[in-house]
Amino acid sequence: MRVLVTGATGFVGSHLIEGLRRANHEIAALVRSPGKTAALMALGVEQVRGHLGDAEALARAAAGRDVVFHVAGLTAALDEAEYLCANRDGTRTLIEAAERGGVGRFVYVSSMAAAGPAPRGQPLRGDEPPGPVTAYGRSKLAGESVVRASRLPWTIVRPPMVYGPRDREVLKVFRLARFGVGPVFGDGTQELSAVHASDLAAALLAVAGAQAAVGATYYPAHPEVFTSAAFVRAVGRAAGRRVRVVRIPLPLGQLALAATGAAARAAGQATILNADKANEFFQAAWTGDPARLASDTGWQAEHDLASGLADTWQWYRSARWL
Repeated sequence: MRVLVTGATGFVGSHLIEGLRRANHEIAALVRSPGKTAALMALGVEQVRGHLGDAEALARAAAGRDVVFHVAGLTAALDEAEYLCANRDGTRTLIEAAERGGVGRFVYVSSMAAAGPAPRGQPLRGDEPPGPVTAYGRSKLAGESVVRASRLPWTIVRPPMVYGPRDREVLKVFRLARFGVGPVFGDGTQELSAVHASDLAAALLAVAGAQAAVGATYYPAHPEVFTSAAFVRAVGRAAGRRVRVVRIPLPLGQLALAATGAAARAAGQATILNADKANEFFQAAWTGDPARLASDTGWQAEHDLASGLADTWQWYRSARWL
């Protein structure tokens, strides 16, 4: 299978590249930053220099591909217009190139943020009306709309929290766990789903090869649901530490996130830790049901939270990230 991957040098993209290589697919990657391509070169991945606003580069990259995996996306921006430029308009430019290039399947890696939060005790299935609560979520939903309107056979996946080797977000939790603390927003009862990055990569390959997945929206998640407090305790167990849960109430969380965002803007930088993010951090649940994905493709997550965090911890230690 001849495939194109956007976002190949990122966290999720790197795991997808490894999964594709193990399956002996012919891989090309859209590459924006030459300094991040050493791993791609080592795996024999064809590199196409360009970005999502470069129609000419996208045309070269997409021509004749059996599958395009669109993993790239902007997760931090100065304002909503910047999010939309990348996550909606960049997706549109890629879709247009894929349509002209005769691409056989388009797999869009969206986000649970595009759907919005779930009711407590009711993981999302993929057929509910979306209700994103942040600018990022709205931009990813706008990208989904572009994909759905295309002439290509498409599949949309909305991952929940993704973790595993090379992840830098859960790394922060592990670093705090070494000191015996685990901060959570709210009272610690927020319900969460998660997926190990290697399992997400396997899900992307599964939907690309399944006819039943055409036109479907999925939640690639382990079926286990846990609370935010249980998550930081599980991180502590993986690291061999007893963790004290530190609960951050809504007013304090909003104030801290607003201050962090303001400081970043003053420096001309974007951060995910801003006032808008409070609209996600203090919801009752961010959970997704993988049953439809399993039924349509046969995919199942191999890592529950305990085994996935243990694997992540071992990688952090061996890579000396801690």
